[in-house]
Amino acid sequence: MDRSPRQEQIIQQLRLRGSLRVSELAAQFGVSRETIRRDVAPLARTGDLIKVHGSVRASLQASEAPFERRMRENAEAKRRLAAYLAGVIEDGDSVMLDTGTTTSFLARELLKKSSLTIVTNSSDVARTLATVNGNTVFMAGGELHGDNGAAFGRSAVEFVASFAVKHAIISISAVDPEAGFMDHHLAEAEFARQVLRCGQQRIVVTDSSKFSRTALVRVCGFDGVDLLVCDEDPPEEICHRLEEAGSRHFVVRD
Repeated sequence: MDRSPRQEQIIQQLRLRGSLRVSELAAQFGVSRETIRRDVAPLARTGDLIKVHGSVRASLQASEAPFERRMRENAEAKRRLAAYLAGVIEDGDSVMLDTGTTTSFLARELLKKSSLTIVTNSSDVARTLATVNGNTVFMAGGELHGDNGAAFGRSAVEFVASFAVKHAIISISAVDPEAGFMDHHLAEAEFARQVLRCGQQRIVVTDSSKFSRTALVRVCGFDGVDLLVCDEDPPEEICHRLEEAGSRHFVVRD
């Protein structure tokens, strides 16, 4: 459904506070309680909030952060990709990871490994792998993005630039046959680009929904990676570009 500006503000308030009385909302927006009830009725029908007597509260759908929501999207494919990559990584290896839902799945798979050295800007990856199995975790500092809790900016890029790791692994927003690997956000693209510079083996991991898409910022060309790990065969044009660049791809099937 298309929400009105007031309905959007109600949802935002519930994300922040969890629940609100109808009378509070009426006073806040300077409208009657009946107007608020008319606003919330369709939101309740679509599951965006839950109505209780005299108040409304956030549903899981409404309170869920965008990153958490993306963790559920195409989750099975991302788990397969993560399991494959975890098999490539051995106990004691050094690994650099950027932020992303697939790399978060990989962090959970890496709980089966020990004595890893992890470098990341992702608070989720760091939290998952720090203090367990004899791992050493280095986390970049910088401006934390509210969407995913990851650090970005010049300080984050400069921090990871001082490391040389065995595996540099990034996820990606789009794989364009002409431009190569792309991201929607400048800061994320700049960080991912630096991650790849730090790896002995440079790996991009992505599910097939990213193929033949484009995004705002170019991370690198096809010659900027050693291996593309994906869940379905890339389009022929992308395969050709990878082959031209001397890069490989591996498909993790069901």
